[in-house]
Amino acid sequence: MNKVVIVGRLTRDPDLRYPSTNVPVANFTVAVNRPFENQNGERVADFINVIVWRNQAENVKKYVGKGSLVGVEGRIQTRNYDGADGKKVYVTEVVADRVEFLESRNASQARMASENNYTTQSEPQMNTPEEEVPQPTTNIEEEDPFANFGNEIEISDDDLPF
Repeated sequence: MNKVVIVGRLTRDPDLRYPSTNVPVANFTVAVNRPFENQNGERVADFINVIVWRNQAENVKKYVGKGSLVGVEGRIQTRNYDGADGKKVYVTEVVADRVEFLESRNASQARMASENNYTTQSEPQMNTPEEEVPQPTTNIEEEDPFANFGNEIEISDDDLPF
């Protein structure tokens, strides 16, 4: 039996190609954290190459990017080819049967932006008077309960019960 399941984050945007068979194929690398620390107390990740074919390849290119959290189910494949220097090069990769998008692209981009802001800013951002704050409506009949559906909500870690 040859079956593998991994969960991790993309290290770069997927590379989508259409080889001579005209069947779409995408390659990407997933960083998967190991469940333990090394001797220095540091977390270590494995970088696993993944290949996905057909419609899933196009969907991966369209909906996920660098930093996105994905789940991959498939099989391990080993192949080889002759390198430019004439030596055999061996490649081990996961051929995906299924790729699950475990967060939206917007959530992934927002997470990466907040990480970049956290590392580059010395002071937290404050709301400025120019920012528009939505005002509640007084007429219940006109209120749309889904008006802000899909917008991000800022929640402090202190507000979470776990």
